[in-house]
Amino acid sequence: MSKPTYVQEYKAIVEVLNQYNEGGKQAKSSLMKPAFSEQATIFGLDSENKLSGGPIQILYDTIDNSFRPSPEAQGVIVSIDIVGNIANARIDTNDISGFCFTDFFNLIKAEGKWVVVNKIYHMHCAE
Repeated sequence: MSKPTYVQEYKAIVEVLNQYNEGGKQAKSSLMKPAFSEQATIFGLDSENKLSGGPIQILYDTIDNSFRPSPEAQGVIVSIDIVGNIANARIDTNDISGFCFTDFFNLIKAEGKWVVVNKIYHMHCAE
């Protein structure tokens, strides 16, 4: 068995997730784009509770066209679970463009770099 690198991997994943958080907070997809694989996907439920999603470009378009900068937004990484070269993470974000989100991310370490390959989300109304 090789030497454990959990702490190093955890910190690297936190950096990736912080790119996502900052892009949402500033309403600039260009800041979050490096966190995602080009093949990444996003899924959630629409207003009629039907599955909605597809290529990650959907997220970028939403961030750039529908979100406003939200300097008051607060996001917290609730959990990160790492097994070898794969990981799962949860982020809860409050008051970003008037909404609260719970996001789950699947990540993989490819070519020495952690990237998000899938995001699923639940949107809450901000209180």
